[in-house]
Order: sequence, then structure tokens, then C-alpha cells
Amino acid sequence: MAKLYLVFVDTPGLFAGIIRRVIRQKYIHVAISLDADLDETYSIGRRHPSIPLLAGFEREDKEKILRAFPGADYMVCSLECTPEQKARVEEQLREAMENRFQYHYAVIGLPFILLKKPFYQKRHYTCSSYIARLLEESGICSWDKHFSLVTPKDFYQYREKEVLFEGSLREFVQTRQKWSDSRRLPVYLLRRLSPAYAGTVYLKNQSKRRADYER
Repeated sequence: MAKLYLVFVDTPGLFAGIIRRVIRQKYIHVAISLDADLDETYSIGRRHPSIPLLAGFEREDKEKILRAFPGADYMVCSLECTPEQKARVEEQLREAMENRFQYHYAVIGLPFILLKKPFYQKRHYTCSSYIARLLEESGICSWDKHFSLVTPKDFYQYREKEVLFEGSLREFVQTRQKWSDSRRLPVYLLRRLSPAYAGTVYLKNQSKRRADYER
């Protein structure tokens, strides 16, 4: 089996606050990543973290987001799929990235979500509706409603995902950096690293990765 990664984001701001009150959930943005380090993460969202009005399809930069929102919280989940399904998703993401300025945030569609009425304008999506359609057409997820009505809350409640991390973005970045650095250490030093060196973060597969490295 292969894996994709869902990234839930809680960021401050007036627009984010409005969405948070509407869906009644902490995490108001969802992105999709091809890797657990979030080096290849994509979404319909802000083209620049500090400018909410400029939105479309973009590759997210966690370092840039951290600089703009040092207090942001993240939750990272894995989602199992077949290698063929992941290849299809990757192909679609690469194609969208090449044509990213043709994609826009579906501002007009927001009232329809409240009214629970499907609405789709070509290449206009919310962060969640884009991923919902992508995963549905790839045969990974199915929904009991039109993709345009899927919100981050639906992904949050999706039972087939596995939570790998929940905590501050700063913790995530620092933890991944420590793990990257540890892979360059001699094995005898690597064994001395405590499985809890990540602080308060929750990384379920951290000790397993270290054990695999030591073999």
C-alpha cells in the first residue's frame, strides 16, 4: 500500500475566524501532501500566507507559513491508497501546479455550502472541495454529497485516516529537522536519542523509523 497525507491547519485572521464559526471546528484549512515531511503539499489556498485575498492552487511552504503564523497549529494524518491511486493523484497535482493560475478560490460557492446546495464554477474550489473531488475521482474516498459541499470538518471526521501528529507547526518543523539531522549521526549516537525528543508532539511512527534505520 501507498500513503497520502492530509494536513489540517489552524491559522489566525478575520476570514479564518468567519470560516471557523461557520463549520464550528478548530481546523479551517486542509491540504494534501505526497510525503510525511510535507515537502510536497498542495492546496487551494493563499498564494502568500499573509495575504488572504489572493488565493488559488499553490504548493505550500511550511517554513513560509511558520514565519507568517508562528502560532499556527497543525494536524497531519495519513490515508492509505494503492500505488496506482497515488500516482494518479500525483499526476493531477503536477498538472494543476503547472496551470495553477487558472484555479481560484470559490468565494461565490460559500453561501451554497451553508444552504447545502451543490454549486460548481469551473476551476473554482474551496480547499476541501478540491481535495474531495481529487480523492473521489482517484477512487480513494467517497462522499454522500456533492464534492462542492465537502468541508474540512468532513475530512476531520473521516474514519479511514490515521493521526500522525497534532501540535504546533513550530514543533513539527523542529521535530522533522531533528529527525533529518539524526539520520546523519553515527548509529551509536542515534541509539541514545530518546523517542520523546519531539517534546509534546505526537509522532506515532517516529520510533519505528529510527528502528528501521538502525537495521
